[in-house]
Amino acid sequence: MIKKIIVLLAGMLVTVAVYAAGAQLRADHPDSYTVRRGDTLWDISAKFLSKPWLWPEIWQANPQVRNPHLIYPGDVLNLSFINGPRVGLQPSVHREGEAVPAIPLSELKMFLKDMRVMNSEEVSSAPYVVGLEEARLRGAVGQNIYVRGLQGEPGQRWAIVRPSHVFRGFDQDDAASADLVAHDLDSNAAMVRSPWREDSRNDGHYGKGDDLGVEVSVIGTAETLRTGDPATLLLLNATQEIRSGDRIMPLDESPYDAYYYPHAPKSVPANAKVIGFADAMDAAGPRQVVMLSIGAKDGVDNGQTYTIFEPGETIHDDVASNSWNRSFGERVKLPDEYVGHVMVFRTFDRVSYGLVMDGLRPVHVGGRLAMPE
Repeated sequence: MIKKIIVLLAGMLVTVAVYAAGAQLRADHPDSYTVRRGDTLWDISAKFLSKPWLWPEIWQANPQVRNPHLIYPGDVLNLSFINGPRVGLQPSVHREGEAVPAIPLSELKMFLKDMRVMNSEEVSSAPYVVGLEEARLRGAVGQNIYVRGLQGEPGQRWAIVRPSHVFRGFDQDDAASADLVAHDLDSNAAMVRSPWREDSRNDGHYGKGDDLGVEVSVIGTAETLRTGDPATLLLLNATQEIRSGDRIMPLDESPYDAYYYPHAPKSVPANAKVIGFADAMDAAGPRQVVMLSIGAKDGVDNGQTYTIFEPGETIHDDVASNSWNRSFGERVKLPDEYVGHVMVFRTFDRVSYGLVMDGLRPVHVGGRLAMPE
């Protein structure tokens, strides 16, 4: 391991000069930095690079470096401008813990393992829980559940999911047709005949256009005991009580990447926007998860990094209108405002989850995505 880090050090001395134009050192970079527990590679890079998402280009440009994540707590990063930009890494003698990740994976466990965005038809046609042991209203671990429409063999394990959000665009006739929204499903989200019933407030404001997908939450796992219609499954574990109408899906054995490599996209789709928050009501900030209106079908992959801009407001021009009466006169749209950066960490067909990496102001729904410059 030490030998590999020494190779990394030697390669970085050459590579930083090559990429100096694109990955410049910040004017206020520290002379040295000791890697600490809880750090991420993005955080460390932001301390000395003007564009922290370019660190893989520096640390992975050498064919000898198999994995740019091999930096550990206790390692010392030295920076200087002697004969040009130089970066050096002094590995610690006693390595403890795991290598520093690119992003805080531990904080994203729920979204990496327990959340999926699926086509609405996939959800509505999936096998479903039709009843519970002893005609109970709710199922608990160790009890039998009965499922209709399930194909499989005894011993096969399944995920139990429940719809939580629907992602939808506006009608094309709507003046706000360029906008997209995500909104909660109501308490009847698991009904058998209608797998979800949208919020009663679902008018033009909440969107009536094309479905982008339905977010489902994995709330338990079960194992097939007997096949048939209905099939008998044993509930192995659950984070919520299981009820009739919950859907059955195959287990996702590898739901997320082990490593993330931040990189700029080749292009940004015109409809690329922030459409929802995971754990916020009105706005999100650094280290919070947001939903984006683009996915794999738009060429999005994990690690893509975007700049978020807040759309500029359209205001009344009092001077040009020669009036302070804002009911008429000339109006002007202000420039979009820079908000921060978001990195995609999980991608579905038409929706992606992103982690807000940094920012100067809160992220709101409708924030526009652009190239990370």
